[in-house]
Amino acid sequence: MYKDEELAIRPVEERDLPVLWELIYKEDAPEWKKWDAPYFPHKSKPYEKFLETAPMLVDQENFWVITSNDIVCGIVSYYFEDEHSKWLEVGIVIHEGRNWNKGIGTRSLRLWLDHIFNSLPLVRVGLTTWSGNERMIRVGEKLGMQLEARIRKVRFYEDNYYDSIRMGILREEWEALDLTANI
Repeated sequence: MYKDEELAIRPVEERDLPVLWELIYKEDAPEWKKWDAPYFPHKSKPYEKFLETAPMLVDQENFWVITSNDIVCGIVSYYFEDEHSKWLEVGIVIHEGRNWNKGIGTRSLRLWLDHIFNSLPLVRVGLTTWSGNERMIRVGEKLGMQLEARIRKVRFYEDNYYDSIRMGILREEWEALDLTANI
């Protein structure tokens, strides 16, 4: 577990599964999906169907919950784009709009990057988003990530084309940062 005052990130526990289902799969078009790759369809899932695979989320190293005052409010994750070369990408979702614009995403991702760089032998961590998610781009910038690629007009959403944005930070850049002033 990593903490920052009332905020924490930790592995998923069995008791978190009902809340995760409610935040992620209960609705057909949850508000958060407008920002998290909305060009890919979201499908709701009955709770019973969710429970068939949900136990695989418990105690995983690459998928943790974000809590604020001990209430689950989001998730952080990572996956390997290429495991052989240790090309790792992170993800974050703050599920309810009432928790947006409060610094929770920046603080959570900072904790997650600390965890990743402390526990994995990586030289770089990446984050991919789309140009329509300006808040996510700003979070990356606040955490010292650099724009590494802009693939123009490859994400189509609501009759508009958007760019795919790839950001990243090297271990030595992360270790040299003093993030207390940026958050």
